Amino acid sequence: MTTRLPLFPLGVVLFPGAALPLHIFEPRYRQLVADCLAADGRFGLLFRDEGQSEELIPAGTVGCVAEVEHHELLDDGRSNITVRGRERFTFGGWTESDAPYRVGHVAPHEDAAEPPASLAVLNGRVRQLFARVADAARIIAEEGVGPPPLPDDPSRLSFAIASMLDMDVTARQALLADRSTAARLRVLEALLAPAAPALEARAGVHERAKTNGHGPHH
Repeated sequence: MTTRLPLFPLGVVLFPGAALPLHIFEPRYRQLVADCLAADGRFGLLFRDEGQSEELIPAGTVGCVAEVEHHELLDDGRSNITVRGRERFTFGGWTESDAPYRVGHVAPHEDAAEPPASLAVLNGRVRQLFARVADAARIIAEEGVGPPPLPDDPSRLSFAIASMLDMDVTARQALLADRSTAARLRVLEALLAPAAPALEARAGVHERAKTNGHGPHH
């Protein structure tokens, strides 16, 4: 089913479940935020490649519904907002609107059905690898607080981990568009598998350096 949705073309990728801070300064997007806050607080974040005209964003581009969770209006009319990613959509093209911002036709973009047993195996492997990476990174950064709890659902897990990894925007957009949870988990596994032992080795060096190589003091 196709619906109309206010759209914000931007060179970033929002994943379902992830939070994203945005600084709103263009008058048209100030109006978009005001209109959304007066309604259900939702608009669509649509990836636009650097230098690409909004008119040339191709139909079929996958975006993510953004729901405003925090809004701070500044004295000059600009605002700082934090949005949370909700469901994905497929962009069907622009539509006429009296609003100063873009409005487009969108359709739901959902994952294909896959065997739960194979997803559970992938889910476990990726979850374990991410835990190793997060623990090692926490030791290196000397931070006492780890990452937030991960969701149990494999699809939501894939997006949660992807949102916390350092990837270029093209790779992020490809993950957002992929309708296979298993494929997304395999991409993440391929990124995390070499990173885990490398970071653990660095964490070990960091811990030894703190004791000057002599082990713990008693």
